[in-house]
Amino acid sequence: MGNRVRKGFRKARRYMAPTIYDVAKKASVSIATVSKVINNTGRISEPTRVKVLEAMKQLDYRPSVVASALTRKKTDTLGLLVPDISNPFFSEIARNIEDRAHERGLSVIICSTDYNEEKEKKYIDLLKRKQVDGFIISSGFKNLDLLKSLMDQNIPVVMLALDNPSINVNVISVDDHRGGYQATAHLLAQGHENIAYIGEDVRSSNIRIFGYREAHEDYGVPIDEENIVKIPSTMDDSREMTKKLLGRPNPPTAVFAANDLLAIGVIQGAREKGLNVPEDLSVVGFDDTILATITVPMLTTVAQPITAMGNKIVDVLIEEIGGKKKVKERNLFTPSLIIRGTTGRPHNLPKPKAN
Repeated sequence: MGNRVRKGFRKARRYMAPTIYDVAKKASVSIATVSKVINNTGRISEPTRVKVLEAMKQLDYRPSVVASALTRKKTDTLGLLVPDISNPFFSEIARNIEDRAHERGLSVIICSTDYNEEKEKKYIDLLKRKQVDGFIISSGFKNLDLLKSLMDQNIPVVMLALDNPSINVNVISVDDHRGGYQATAHLLAQGHENIAYIGEDVRSSNIRIFGYREAHEDYGVPIDEENIVKIPSTMDDSREMTKKLLGRPNPPTAVFAANDLLAIGVIQGAREKGLNVPEDLSVVGFDDTILATITVPMLTTVAQPITAMGNKIVDVLIEEIGGKKKVKERNLFTPSLIIRGTTGRPHNLPKPKAN
C-alpha cells in the first residue's frame, strides 16, 4: 500500500505546475534572482534576465498575479488611454506598447476616450479600481485637473505626445515642429505657394503649424491664414473640408494634413471634386501608419518612430513604477519625411530640365 501511495505522489508531482524553484534550477540561478526578474526589481544583467525568461517560457511558468499583488501591492498591469483607437497611429502604437509590456512581463488595459472628458474620468476611475501600476496617457487628453490629481497621488504616469509645461511628468513625443517644417518645406521646394494645413485642435497638431509657418518664412512665401483650418479628427470631416478649400476662387495646390487619417480624407475630397493626386493636388500626411502604404498612389508622409517610442514609453513607466526614476524626462524623437507618390510639382509649373 505504501509503495502505491508513493508512486501516486510521484505521478501527481509530475503533473504539478512548475514553481519558482524549478525556474531557478533550470536557469542555474538563485530563487532571489528569478524573483527580481519577475518583479523587475534589483540589478540583473541582460544575459541573466534573458536566461531566466527563457527558462520560464520553456517550463510554461506563470507567476501568480494574486500572490504578487498581495506581497508587492502590484498587479503588473498598465492602463493606456488613447483618444481614438480607430486612428491608425494610436492603434499601431498601442499594439507596440502591448508587445513591449508583454516582453517585460506586464499586461495593458486599453481605453478609448473619444476626446470626451466624462469618459476620461470614467476610465481613470476604473483603472484605479483595478489597481493598475501606472498610466500611459496620450495626446488629446482634455482633463488636466484629473491628470494633476494622479501626480498628486504619486501614481506613475507617462504622457505620449502630450506635453504640458505646468505638469512635471515623463513625456515621450516626436518633434512636431520639425515634422511640420519637413512636410511644408518639401511642398515649397516642389514649387507650391498655396499650401493648406488641415489639423485637429490639439497640442501636437498646433505645434506642427509652427513648423508650417517657419518653412514659409524660410522660403519667403506668404501664408493665406484661411488655409489653416482645424477640424475633428475624422476622415469625413477632412474630406468635406477639402472640398470647401478646393471650391475657393484661389484653391490650394497642396495640402499638409496633421495625420494620415486626415490625409486620406483630403485625397477622397479631391477625387470627389474631379481632381487627381498629385497632378492637381499634392498631399502630405503625418505618422506613416499602414494607411500610408495602401493608398493609390502611396502617401508622402512624416514618419514617427512608433516602435522606438512605444518601447521607450513602457521602459520609462516601469522605471517609474520601480522607484528608479528620480528625475522626470522629456524624450523628443526625430521624425523623418517619407516621399512617395502623392506629391509633385504644381501642374502650372514646368518640370525642371534634366542636366
